[in-house]
Amino acid sequence: MRTLSLVVVSSLALFATACGSPKAGDKCDSTGFLCDGTTAALECKVGVWVSLPCKGPGGCKREGDTVKCDMSANVEGDNCASSAEGKGLCTQDMTGTLECRDGKLVKTNTCRTCAVTGDQVICQP
Repeated sequence: MRTLSLVVVSSLALFATACGSPKAGDKCDSTGFLCDGTTAALECKVGVWVSLPCKGPGGCKREGDTVKCDMSANVEGDNCASSAEGKGLCTQDMTGTLECRDGKLVKTNTCRTCAVTGDQVICQP
């Protein structure tokens, strides 16, 4: 994940529902992601749509068959995608790191400065 740029959540599985758009908590039987407005994505996890916040300025966008979720302003305790498990990002104030563990962002370090280079999160103690 990255702190300032959009994060590719996963390839989008196209869904069609006769009763309108899915909502967090609704049952699902597919895999993939959808944007739920401009500030959240939905992921079908274990048969239920789960809301994933996209609090960064880029929000949630669909580009072709890909859903992008800007997590740069997400905070500890926010839900995160199954495709983000074990991956990290800097806290919004750039003084700590967050890692996706068991579907939630968990603060893992306190830093003097935090930066992202490529796919690595660098925490300067």
